[in-house]
Amino acid sequence: MMLFWRAAATGLVTAGLLLDQALADESCGLCAKQIVTNSELAGCFLDQYDQFAKTSSEAIVVDLSNCGSRGVVEALPSPNKAPAEPDVQFLISRLQLDCLKEKLEAPGIVLDPSATIDLGSCR
Repeated sequence: MMLFWRAAATGLVTAGLLLDQALADESCGLCAKQIVTNSELAGCFLDQYDQFAKTSSEAIVVDLSNCGSRGVVEALPSPNKAPAEPDVQFLISRLQLDCLKEKLEAPGIVLDPSATIDLGSCR
């Protein structure tokens, strides 16, 4: 009888681990689908990337609110459209974290006055 309970407990633990992995692989329901950034915030994100990557949770809180202006003069907005306000705090998955880093390091990316980065395509 004891063997039965031990096998049942082992099965439940294994099923729980598989379920946790399946949920981790699913897209995070609260995670950002896109973010708006500029070159200053992108640089700050890349500077702090290693700290974010060390986080053990599957959902990572990115807080760039401490990335103050470094005296950079922002580009003037186009007369037809005001630039979107950059996101300084957002929640992303581990997969999105790596994807965002890659997108921000892409050659020729234009981030100023602001750019919308699609994280929904990160797979």
